[in-house]
Amino acid sequence: MKHRILVIEDNPANSELLCDWLEVQGFAPIAAENLDQAFAALRSGPPDAILLDVQLGAEDGLLLARWVRGQSHLCHLPVLAVTAHAMVTDHERVIQAGCNACISKPVDFKSLRQHLDRWLRFAEKLEKPQTAPVRG
Repeated sequence: MKHRILVIEDNPANSELLCDWLEVQGFAPIAAENLDQAFAALRSGPPDAILLDVQLGAEDGLLLARWVRGQSHLCHLPVLAVTAHAMVTDHERVIQAGCNACISKPVDFKSLRQHLDRWLRFAEKLEKPQTAPVRG
């Protein structure tokens, strides 16, 4: 089963590039160009991970990251920020908002793949109930 990745990106060229790359990598991308579309996509069925542009025009994408972390049924979702803001303080702000990682633009796709693989594995462990060892 393909992992569903919600791509929240207001720049059509960047959105298309990310979605095309995700498809080639075997993922099922879902595109949203603003926070309203992103919240609608989350309500229709949670994805397996989120790629989040930090600056969505006049909207702060980190509002979505904070909201996701406050939802018990979504808080395990990997949220990977994708941003043109490359300063250390920007990355710290992104992580403090609840994102698992901060990926600078232009996107290094090898690094993005590593982050997706890592955080999807981590999320799957959180979703599966841990069983206690059987004592004999």
